[in-house]
Amino acid sequence: MVFFAGVTLLDVPLRAPIHRRESRFSLCALLSVVVMGSVLSACVTAPPPPPPPPPMVEAPPPEEIGPPPRTDQPDFFRLRNTPDNSTPVRVALLLPLSNPQAETRALARALQQAAELALFDSGNPNIILMPRDDGGSPERAVAAARAAIDDGAEIILGPLFAQAAAAVGPVARASGVPVIAFSSDRAVAGNGVFLLSFQPETEVERIISYAARTGHSAFAALIPQTAYGDKVAEAFQATVNGEGGAITAIQRFGMQPGAVGEPAGAVAASYPDAILIAEGGVMLQALGPALALRGATPPAVQMLGTGLWNDPAVSREPMLRAGWFAAPPPEAWQGFSRRYEQTYDETPPRLATLSYDAISLVAALADGVPYRRFTPQTITDPNGFVGVDGIFRFRPDGGADRGLAVLQVGQGGFNIVDPAPTSFYTTGF
Repeated sequence: MVFFAGVTLLDVPLRAPIHRRESRFSLCALLSVVVMGSVLSACVTAPPPPPPPPPMVEAPPPEEIGPPPRTDQPDFFRLRNTPDNSTPVRVALLLPLSNPQAETRALARALQQAAELALFDSGNPNIILMPRDDGGSPERAVAAARAAIDDGAEIILGPLFAQAAAAVGPVARASGVPVIAFSSDRAVAGNGVFLLSFQPETEVERIISYAARTGHSAFAALIPQTAYGDKVAEAFQATVNGEGGAITAIQRFGMQPGAVGEPAGAVAASYPDAILIAEGGVMLQALGPALALRGATPPAVQMLGTGLWNDPAVSREPMLRAGWFAAPPPEAWQGFSRRYEQTYDETPPRLATLSYDAISLVAALADGVPYRRFTPQTITDPNGFVGVDGIFRFRPDGGADRGLAVLQVGQGGFNIVDPAPTSFYTTGF
């Protein structure tokens, strides 16, 4: 297990092929010849022994796939105080800082601030953070990535959006630079792009598996007609089937609160003992009462949710009381949030931990050989890493496994009913 530097400042408990030679035997050949009723036996002279086999030659190691590793260049970006004999760890951070949407710009600024906080907490003066504005578009993201690579970036953190991450991937791969993106769309992962995001598939797998382990076997789902919903629906079916459960109904709904009555009624009429509601916000506030009006209420039916339920407003919904959802362990987030507020005098958005953990990952691998520190082998260490949001590790396909807790909705807050694992050796992954 690799522990990130600087975590203690948050006051949180982060933590040959086998060569086989053929044997040849000389045998005395017995020739039995029947002649006029007589049996004659003759022993044939053994042939000379075969020459010894040629000595085994070690096969050369396979050639590395991709471009050869780069080396430090005089025109790469350096700070004025960087020693001449030192090769800094240049880290590009691609974010939509000038996106037309104010909410997106605010999130991008928070991600940059969290990355700067992690850089300070790491205590490693050899890491140079190079923020670049990708504007949120694929074209600008590609231009920002090329400029960062020309400045010597060894690794790219971001982009935030799936289309931008997909566009940056080939550019970075051509230079042997890995990408740690913040998109939650697994379709853009792989070929040097790794996702450090909260992926709905992981959340669904965790909550359905826990519900099955605690005795639930008849599952229904209310899922939005969105790209997010498509991923949830696929993971829901695969996990229920894998757990040996039965799917009583899957209902998709439009994004208007008034359109949930019919789907909710169909789910309730299928008589499940657990219902997954893959929604949050205003739509979640409409779905809970719609199910209750049609007779699907706790404790007869266990309500289940995804990470979209990780919102204080959910605890004020009576129809969702005692519901379960999967999310990172809350204690670590609370410590990070306090630290962020003390530094920037504002509350961080929930996704701010992504850039903090990304920089902490860089710090954990920074002692390697320059331009060879961030290889696929080091990034996909099966032991994983420990960050603000618990344990995580990257898979060879670019997706991520996370150690999530199961939280229960209570009056005024959430309670842990199944703690997050602290090691991947105990998760069954």
